[in-house]
Amino acid sequence: MKDSKVDHAAPGGRASATSRRALALLCTALLGGCASFSPDGGFAPVQNATQSHIQKEVVWARDDASRSQLQTRVDALLSQPLSADDAVQLALLNNPGLQASYFELGMAEADWVQAQTLPNPGVTLGRLTRGAEVEWDAELHLFLLQILTLPLRSQIEQRLFEQTRTGVTLTVLRLAADTRKAYFAAIAADETVRYMRQAMDAADAGAELGRRMAQAGNWSRLKEAREQAFYADTVVALARAEQASVQAHEQLVRLLGLENAARLRLPERLPALPDALAELPDIEQQALDQRLDLQMQRLAATALADNLGLTRQTRVINVLELGLIQSDSNLEPTQRGFELRFELPLFDWGQARVARAEAIYMQTLQRTAALAIDARSEVRASYAAYRNQYAIARHYRDEIVPLQKRISDENLLRYNGMLIGVFELLADARSQIASVNAAILAQRDFWMAQSDMQMALLGSPGRTALPPAIVSAPAAAGGH
Repeated sequence: MKDSKVDHAAPGGRASATSRRALALLCTALLGGCASFSPDGGFAPVQNATQSHIQKEVVWARDDASRSQLQTRVDALLSQPLSADDAVQLALLNNPGLQASYFELGMAEADWVQAQTLPNPGVTLGRLTRGAEVEWDAELHLFLLQILTLPLRSQIEQRLFEQTRTGVTLTVLRLAADTRKAYFAAIAADETVRYMRQAMDAADAGAELGRRMAQAGNWSRLKEAREQAFYADTVVALARAEQASVQAHEQLVRLLGLENAARLRLPERLPALPDALAELPDIEQQALDQRLDLQMQRLAATALADNLGLTRQTRVINVLELGLIQSDSNLEPTQRGFELRFELPLFDWGQARVARAEAIYMQTLQRTAALAIDARSEVRASYAAYRNQYAIARHYRDEIVPLQKRISDENLLRYNGMLIGVFELLADARSQIASVNAAILAQRDFWMAQSDMQMALLGSPGRTALPPAIVSAPAAAGGH
């Protein structure tokens, strides 16, 4: 007699009508469980949030065509002196680190799609012989626990994907804020270098005049040494200012994603101060409503709550498999049946897994509360610094610098009338340069404080400490 075989995976097998119907239902379930990727990888919400918060555009360069278009826009921005908004837009288009962070969306979406996909069935084939009898066994295994928990696992991964998307948006906004601050710092550093060079010229003139007067016997060695000491200090101050300018430019170059500063063109002066500041009486509530790190923490807490529910549901039985069996023999009639495999909870009733999940969930709730307290404090502090820096910069602009200018004009008149000497005039010039330089730094600090306040309303990346247990949803509890 010929051996008869059964192959569930190939058409034309000798499965019964019942087995064929079961396989048809399984195939339908598998097709229904196949999830697809979104066309943009979930990037549209990041674009919309960026446009909403800072009115800037972000592009995910995933192919050569989009990279070529980005390079064209980058070249257009670099062809003229950059404004603060242009610098931010350039960084958002050209920073490779930001482009790398976009691929976190791809990884998170892949986890979400995987969580929506039904597990592959297992197939077991066997051949047994006993004398002249040859027996073929075929088994089809379905992982029931993974199928039953698929909706909850998909929900967990969806929230983790949303959390990742919020984190990427926060990274975009942080880069924009850092770029704006680096932009103001670079311009202020250039202005400081220019004024320090003027101070250097004045110190050089004073030192040379003192040396000549001392040689002529009209000045004491003490006065000459003082002028020489001031000149030496000015040399060091100028060197430090030039080094600070280099560091500020390099920081801006890194954020803009440029290879060097050769193509970087900045305006000569910082933007003028606004005429007045808008009152923000509800700034704390704005922070609680808008801060993305708080949103990430809330999403993490929600995902942990779902994960806790999954752990509780599978605390007793974490392995559940259904097997469809068909056994054909050349001597006996075909045997068909099924088997159900699960673990007996004799020793491990899942208390430890549930207790750990509950502890992680409660820890996340407390971290969320702590983050809300920090958010209120940070936004209050940044708003106070914003207003104080504005008052200081405006005081320099409206009071100190005009007074120094008036003093300089008066001293120039006194010098022309031969009432004071050249050294008094040089000292007055040095004093005026110092006040102007302090005004530049105050103006820079105001614009940087404004950037800090705007970012405090939106949050900071890296603030949310996420437990490693919710990096992705488990395939099934217990690792099965």
